[in-house]
Amino acid sequence: QAQLLGVLLAAASNFLISVSLNIQKCAHLRLVCQAEQKPYYTSKLWWCGIILLGLGEVGNFTAYGFAPITLVAPLGCVSVIGSAFISVFFLKKTMRTADILGGTLTITGIYLLVTFAPNVPQELTARQVQNYLVSWPFLVYSILEIIIFCILLYFYKRKAVKHILVLLMMVALLASMTVIAVKAVSSMIALSVKGKMQLTYSVFYFMSVLMGTSCAFQIKFLNQAMHLYEATAVVPINFAFFTTSAIISGVIFYQEFQSAAFLNVFMFLFGCLLSSLGVFITARNKKEEHLHIPFIDCGHIPGQKLTGKIQPDYHSSCYGTLNKEDDSVKRQN
Repeated sequence: QAQLLGVLLAAASNFLISVSLNIQKCAHLRLVCQAEQKPYYTSKLWWCGIILLGLGEVGNFTAYGFAPITLVAPLGCVSVIGSAFISVFFLKKTMRTADILGGTLTITGIYLLVTFAPNVPQELTARQVQNYLVSWPFLVYSILEIIIFCILLYFYKRKAVKHILVLLMMVALLASMTVIAVKAVSSMIALSVKGKMQLTYSVFYFMSVLMGTSCAFQIKFLNQAMHLYEATAVVPINFAFFTTSAIISGVIFYQEFQSAAFLNVFMFLFGCLLSSLGVFITARNKKEEHLHIPFIDCGHIPGQKLTGKIQPDYHSSCYGTLNKEDDSVKRQN
């Protein structure tokens, strides 16, 4: 029952995240169409999206306390697929055949994930976390991960190599530590709420620091990738790398597939493959909309002619209009 609760929490949280992202995009588009300059953070719709995003992230954090990492992490595909379908209602986009096919594959993959997920005890105490931290498989894994990350960081810093695979591999390596720490912290908090106090152990604070630090650097490199490359390329690659790293970390650190049958492992991995394929198909060839495209026509704006266009200033949080001098020069040409 606890694992089922974790699955439902993860699915619902990722759905909330997809709704919040579409609401925020809708808020930005509405601000673009206003004659009066306003920062995006003055929009009630934008704040509504931010609140939903916060609730979704809290729900995801809580889900790790009830379900294994290898099950919660792949359910992130719900936010990607959900966003494609929700955008039809919020942003008036057209439903594509690729969206339907990708959604079908993802739902099939989720069904296999839930059906063949490892059934492991979820009451994780501070002493168990301490034992896992000093186990030789995790120590070897940590050393290898640190070496690979340092090599990638060398090419990123010294050689200025900012290829999408380099950036997202660093994100994935950091994400593996993030999910390990998130599950430990979430589980210890859940046990403490039930009356079995775990917050007095130093390992809780160590894991909290690890969670915050790895998450911060993960966001830094992910933002760099989103700045340099299209989201249609970043989203599927990041999902595949993140899911793979999360599953590996769950298997090595928490030994989640220790007593699983071969068929269960195979079908679970096949479900992950289907989910990743569904995300790739949904994101593939999807047109990007940028708010900083000049000369966006939003129809009639009070106080201006129908030929008036507005242009968001992407160097600030406000949206500005073309001045009359520029507009008159444009008409003369």
